[in-house]
Amino acid sequence: MTNSLSDRIELNPQVMLGKPVIKGTRITVEIILKKLSQNISFDEILSDYPRLKREDIQTAIAYSAKVLSTDKVLPLKALPA
Repeated sequence: MTNSLSDRIELNPQVMLGKPVIKGTRITVEIILKKLSQNISFDEILSDYPRLKREDIQTAIAYSAKVLSTDKVLPLKALPA
């Protein structure tokens, strides 16, 4: 992936309550990950969200990995279901 995360991901308090979104859309990283966790393919996601590109999905995954690579860990029971 040649682009940096900030080329495709933005956090703006005025868009989706500041959740990370694909730049220029209201499509959150969260919704992309949820769809992937439900075994929905890249092609199906791209069909459902025509403004997305394959690189956007890959960047959402990379962004999540980067965020989770910190030393701070949230216990599962602290997360809402």
